[in-house]
Amino acid sequence: MANIYTLRAFFCGQWSSSARLDGKTVIITGANTGIGKETTRDLAKRGARIIMACRDVAKAETTLKEITEESGNQNVVIRKLDLSDTKSIKEFAEVINRDERQVNILINNAGIMMCPYSKTADGFEMQFGVNHLGHFLLTFLLLDLMKRSAPARIINISSMAHSWGSIQLDDINSERHYHSRRAYGQSKLANILSTHSLAKRLKDTGVNVYVIHPGVVRTELKRHMNIPLLVMWKIVRPFTKTKVQGAQTSIYCAVEPELDTESGGYYSNCGPAGCSRAARDDDMAEKLWELSCQMLGIIWE
Repeated sequence: MANIYTLRAFFCGQWSSSARLDGKTVIITGANTGIGKETTRDLAKRGARIIMACRDVAKAETTLKEITEESGNQNVVIRKLDLSDTKSIKEFAEVINRDERQVNILINNAGIMMCPYSKTADGFEMQFGVNHLGHFLLTFLLLDLMKRSAPARIINISSMAHSWGSIQLDDINSERHYHSRRAYGQSKLANILSTHSLAKRLKDTGVNVYVIHPGVVRTELKRHMNIPLLVMWKIVRPFTKTKVQGAQTSIYCAVEPELDTESGGYYSNCGPAGCSRAARDDDMAEKLWELSCQMLGIIWE
């Protein structure tokens, strides 16, 4: 039965639920494109107030117009957020904490994949800085508001690519050696490890956290792939997911009532999934947590 469900989820990729989010506030990073856009579209139709946290505001305006017209939900807004700059993250969080009464769902969706070596405004390797540290800081800055909004949920977007990398504690910014695929894997592994650690710290607070693999999805993330990988992509493309299909597990973790009693798990195809041994290393998770706090200059009590 499990295999039948997995095959159906892979080929159909559509999770059905009539759950409503009226009166709830949702923040989605990278909401203007890819699976973030499709997640925004779905949750807007469920009646939520959506805050689109986007770096490219002009592009987000086009998406906003499309989604409000289609969903009929006028309670969708854009707030500028650049996850490669801690100053922007702090400014975004300040606006949210000042203007919003509640945040019930935070979907840490934005990401960058296999880009050439570069650094964030704060000197972090770009993939680790955006995919992990940026969302780590954002979550930290919004957590008090989310605790007051409980029950609340945090969804972190990882990938099966977490198995491509390992946490290089002594070269976390890949300054001695950079391999774009391994650096991406490190950032996605960090998403899973930090989710496990966060779930332990949030026990009995009413805030649950989940981490997902959306599937191999046809999005703009592949724009930095080299020629051999692009050739491979053309071969496997017929077996990949559309953006709508790729958004389903994010939506599932945001709204499924049965997950009210779950926290810290890894999900794919709208159900629990297995992750690598490295992603289950509690000792490394704590070391990564401490290093992340140190790099960002925060104290997480």
